[in-house]
Parts: sequence; C-alpha cells; structure tokens
Amino acid sequence: MAEPAKKMAQQMAQQTEDRLEDLADSVREKFDKVTEGSFRDKITEGRFADQVDHGVDQARAETQRKQTDR
Repeated sequence: MAEPAKKMAQQMAQQTEDRLEDLADSVREKFDKVTEGSFRDKITEGRFADQVDHGVDQARAETQRKQTDR
C-alpha cells in the first residue's frame, strides 16, 4: 500500500518541478521583454564587473598610511 503512495508522490513532485521550470522560463522571457534584454545582457557581458568602488580603495590606502605613520 505504501509503494503506490510513494510512486504517486514522486510523480506529483516531478510534475511540480516541471511546472516550476516552465514558470521560471516564462518569467525570464517576460523580464527580458520588459527590459528589452539590456539588463541581462549587461550582466552576462560583465559590464558591472568593470565598475570599481573607489571608496574601498581610498579607505584601504588611508588605513595603510596610518599604520606606516605609527
């Protein structure tokens, strides 16, 4: 009796997973349509990787100066 229930649960889990994958694809397509693909393209092309946070570099340099002045 437990085997048919287990098999049914596995089938339901697979169906749910398939539906979620379809939903994710649909959301991705709609997002690309709304943003015209530009946001996703910027991420995949690494455009955000080129941006440097100069504040961190300045703080690091200032800390090093303070340590060498001691």
